[in-house]
Amino acid sequence: MRNKTQKLRWCANCLTMSTRPRISFDERGWCNACIWTESKKSLDWVARETELNALLDKHRRSDGRFDCLVPVSGGKDGSYVAYNLKHKYGMHPLAVTVTPALPLELGDKNLRAFVESGYNHISVNPGYEAMRALNKIGLTEMGFPYYGWLIAIHTAVFRIAMNFKIPLIFYGEDGEVEYGGSTETSKKPIYDAEYQRKIYLEGGYEKVLSSAGLSEDELYFFRFPSDQTIKSNPIDLTHWSYFENWDPYRNYLTAKEYCGLTEADQSNAGTFTNFSQNDQALYALHTYLMYLKFGFGRANQDACIEVRRGAMDRQQAVNLVRLYDGHYPEEFIPLYLDYYQMTMSEFDAVLSKYANKDLFHLQEGRWTPIFEVT
Repeated sequence: MRNKTQKLRWCANCLTMSTRPRISFDERGWCNACIWTESKKSLDWVARETELNALLDKHRRSDGRFDCLVPVSGGKDGSYVAYNLKHKYGMHPLAVTVTPALPLELGDKNLRAFVESGYNHISVNPGYEAMRALNKIGLTEMGFPYYGWLIAIHTAVFRIAMNFKIPLIFYGEDGEVEYGGSTETSKKPIYDAEYQRKIYLEGGYEKVLSSAGLSEDELYFFRFPSDQTIKSNPIDLTHWSYFENWDPYRNYLTAKEYCGLTEADQSNAGTFTNFSQNDQALYALHTYLMYLKFGFGRANQDACIEVRRGAMDRQQAVNLVRLYDGHYPEEFIPLYLDYYQMTMSEFDAVLSKYANKDLFHLQEGRWTPIFEVT
């Protein structure tokens, strides 16, 4: 057992695990996410706001037409970005939601509250069976249970921006930079569709689409426009976190006060927080599979964020991760089986396929860790 886990390490500042893709550590044992948090203290945010104003001035339209697009779910981050663009910077944002496959009631309620707080909004609903086919391939072939939806929050958003001739798309945080990963966009705000395919879709985009057996009509919202079309209709893609120090809790407070956000009555599945990722049931399966593949789950992610923002110390984070991480989403299993049209044994086989045997062993039908977070 020790031989399998002795190479594991956790960040000396937060609890980011050495199994995280594209993670690295410095000589102190700090992960690149914590190094980034440290470097932000001396970052010239005034200069970055100047960059932001220049970008907005480049695209701002005085005639009231939409001049930027913000993907939203009704949650804290998209709401925060849309609120700032409209009320602080005088832009005319169009908010766009790609409806998830298994939406939650609270997510629907929050999205409606966001729209009613004063935003133009479009819901995109790709074909249900096409979404299900792509999500199932993502689950079985990549261990990624909402891969079809993940594709669409990039491709469908891109198509809506192009169809409405909106030249600027604002996503929330740059997860690679904020949470440990590629630093390619840490010093430049604009990226492109190729970066989306490579980083956010993890190189599986073409493979999943080609293996789905779907028509081009069914795939419309799951395909990027052609390279030539994109070149002829340039769109700037960026993250709000490049221009302002990213703070999920601040975003939550803003969305709650100005956009009608409501948190869950209890903590969410697999974590100690109740104010984020309340829009879809498949997120619990996504974070459970992440746990099986890499050894860290939703509680670990949340705890690392809280440590970096100074809201808890490392030992508190360790205690919470030991208590909450790796939750098996029992409450959603019947829903998953019905959605994926799988038997319990087929579903279990998928979990077994992606469970990291160096980190877990099967005990009484459940994958149990052979390591302890330290």
